[in-house]
Amino acid sequence: MDDRSASLPLVANSASVADDVVFGANVVVHDDVVIGSGVVIQDNVVLGKLPLLSASSATQGEAPSALTIAAGARICSGAIIFAGSTIGAGTIIGDQAYIRERAVIGEQSVIGRASGVDPDVVIGDRVSIQSSVYITAGTVVEDDVFIGPGAITTNDRLTGPLDGQLDGPTLCRGCRIGAGAILLPGVRIGETALVAAGALVSSDVADGALVVGVPARER
Repeated sequence: MDDRSASLPLVANSASVADDVVFGANVVVHDDVVIGSGVVIQDNVVLGKLPLLSASSATQGEAPSALTIAAGARICSGAIIFAGSTIGAGTIIGDQAYIRERAVIGEQSVIGRASGVDPDVVIGDRVSIQSSVYITAGTVVEDDVFIGPGAITTNDRLTGPLDGQLDGPTLCRGCRIGAGAILLPGVRIGETALVAAGALVSSDVADGALVVGVPARER
């Protein structure tokens, strides 16, 4: 007979887990994690991981607090969610995605497979982020935004040693980012604007505008 105990979740004593949480195999729940009612956590998920940063990291920030996962969230296989982040009610974190410390994700949002959300990111409600998207530290994504697969955001204006604040993009309510688009540091994508697939955005995009090309220009 198989030894099923080897695949049981490993839950720290200081974690707070609702009675009806569903665990897959080989889940690790670190100290002080709070998991709400009806959450489903699939195989090989790590929750509450502490960051291991280099001495020169620009994302040191404050020490992370507890990871909180609200009611009804779904954490898919292989995802890693760091301490100090917040996952809203009904949100889905896709297979092999990672959510770094101090990131905040709102309600009913989707983070696609193998996507990465870096520290100090704020993502609103009903946001749809597709597979293999990179959301850099300091980015703000407002409610009802769509980000296509393979899109990249950046936050560092320098090519040498970091000297100053990282400056992630701001994606305003209801804007849409096409597959493979690249957003350079500090750009603002206006409400309901559309960035075409493969565009390179180096300056602000007005509300409701359509931009295409490299560099992106308004149509």
